[in-house]
Amino acid sequence: MGGDHGPLSTIPAAIDAVSENSLLDLILVGDAAAIRQALIDSGYAEHPQLQIQHASQQVLMTDKPSVALRTKRDSSMRVALDLVDQQKVQACVSAGNTGALIAMAHYVLKMLNGIERPALISALPTTIGTPVFMLDLGATVNCDSDTLFQFAVMGAVMAEEVESIHQPKVALLNMGEEEIKGSDQIKRTSLLLSECSDINYIGYIEGNDIFSGKADVIVCDGFVGNVALKTCEGVAKLIIKRFEQALKNSMSAHLFGWMIKPLLKSIGTGVNPDHYNGASLIGLRGIVVKSHGNATKEAFLSAIRQAVREVERQVPAKIKDRLEHVLIDKA
Repeated sequence: MGGDHGPLSTIPAAIDAVSENSLLDLILVGDAAAIRQALIDSGYAEHPQLQIQHASQQVLMTDKPSVALRTKRDSSMRVALDLVDQQKVQACVSAGNTGALIAMAHYVLKMLNGIERPALISALPTTIGTPVFMLDLGATVNCDSDTLFQFAVMGAVMAEEVESIHQPKVALLNMGEEEIKGSDQIKRTSLLLSECSDINYIGYIEGNDIFSGKADVIVCDGFVGNVALKTCEGVAKLIIKRFEQALKNSMSAHLFGWMIKPLLKSIGTGVNPDHYNGASLIGLRGIVVKSHGNATKEAFLSAIRQAVREVERQVPAKIKDRLEHVLIDKA
């Protein structure tokens, strides 16, 4: 029920998801009457792969996470997470309030042993075609070196299991590539990663190389990651806008504009982490995928596909196993 469009995006995406995957069953959580009517209108009133779970409340985009956690225990978001906790479903996908989703998921599902804080991670496009996984994108604003180290381990597992990248190259996002640059916590994290034989650590990477393909996993705290990605989105929109203006002002360019414009729009969508593949909230004892609040049907469908991949690859279990191995080696 969450996000800017609610069932107008989520239900058509769910229909497309079960249509393309005969092994997928979805439970649509929220206002049962509204969901049922939307399915009737779409011609899917009785579909064996689609079930409805009623929830009497909805978390609004303006709700404070702490208030939503305390007062909206029968919200569509909370009920969906409870279903994961009860092992009635294997993943939760939501386009709702990000802060509330993080708070509720942390409370309901709890953290894996050895993980202190959750992280939002997403696969982003690169110039070489192979995606790069970046975390944290906003779940944990302030991180110490141990937390960043844990993020690196989780990011490496995601790259290996979701994209089958062998020995993924892990880098720390920093203000320079030189060892002398960066905060004390970044330098400390770099030392921890350098001493860990289970991580293919390649050192620091700068913001202008995020999409270069130099690294398979880029690690930073949630404040830096969120600002960096929002900045990239803004630059992409600026470039598209400038091209559109140039097409209007040039007769020859205007003739070819109909061919260029779709390409520019696809590039702009590609640098948005939520639109690109769904952002996963990792470090929990369950799979939670966060779709962009303004997600279209196609974007929410992408988030569902991401959840399916993580279920198939058993990502939380793989993170748990890898972390236990790393901690044993550190000891």
